[in-house]
Amino acid sequence: MRVSYKLSDAIHILAYIEIFKQHDLSSKAIAASIGSNASVVRNLMLDLRAANLLTTHQGIAAPELAKSPNDISIYAVYCAINMTHKLLHIDPKTNPNCLVGGHIQDTLNQFYDGIETAAYDHMKTISLAHVIQDILK
Repeated sequence: MRVSYKLSDAIHILAYIEIFKQHDLSSKAIAASIGSNASVVRNLMLDLRAANLLTTHQGIAAPELAKSPNDISIYAVYCAINMTHKLLHIDPKTNPNCLVGGHIQDTLNQFYDGIETAAYDHMKTISLAHVIQDILK
């Protein structure tokens, strides 16, 4: 199973831009902090810009947050990035002729929906400012 780091990297990008706003904000510099490549950073920055969380100017390495860090929730970042927006996944290939296999998907869906709603609600209470404060302490 493949794990996506897009959310973590997108939050990293926003925190980096805010903390180092007077320094090199090129995608190459940010990628060095993430341990990734610049194209990954640029793609995530496009998603963040489309969601009005980031402003960029073509040809200038000077991205800026479009909102105060207090006004950017982790949930907003999660919604901004281009990925499948499900926290929990259910195996779609169970045996329908088995008692468990035939019912597990519907059963887990109802439980997983509640878990995801609770997680999303909590994500809405965590701002980028909280993340930055914790990084800087």
